[in-house]
Amino acid sequence: MAEPQPAAVHEGVDDDHPAAPASAEDRKAAAALSSLENRGEEDDAAARKSDLDQKALGEAMSRLEVAGKGKTTEEKKGADAVRKKTVKVDQGDVALLIEELDLTKVKATELLRAHEGDAVKAMRAFVSPAA
Repeated sequence: MAEPQPAAVHEGVDDDHPAAPASAEDRKAAAALSSLENRGEEDDAAARKSDLDQKALGEAMSRLEVAGKGKTTEEKKGADAVRKKTVKVDQGDVALLIEELDLTKVKATELLRAHEGDAVKAMRAFVSPAA
C-alpha cells in the first residue's frame, strides 16, 4: 500500500511555475524578480538601439557639414581672427590709449583693431556707454 502524500505535494504539478503569490508584498517581489530576469534582454536591445542612434547622428552631422560647405565653427572663428589681424595698428596710437584710458597693451591693441586702427573712434567707443 502507498503512503499518503503531504498536503503541499500535488502530483503532476510543475515546480518551474509556482502558484501566484497570495499577498501584495509577494506579488511586488515576484514582479521585481521578473523585471530583473528580463533586464538583460532589454540592455542588449538598448545597446543595439544606441549604436543605431549614434550611426544616424554621425550621418546627419556629416550631411550638415556638407550643406555648410564644410566650414565648421572653428574654421569660421579662424577666418574672423585673420580679418582682425589684417588691420595695421600704429604703436603711437596704442601708447596713447594706454596713457589716456589706462588700458593694458593687449586691450588697447584689440580696441584699435576693432575700430580699424582709428584712435579717435576707439576712444569714443570706449568712453560712450554700450547701446
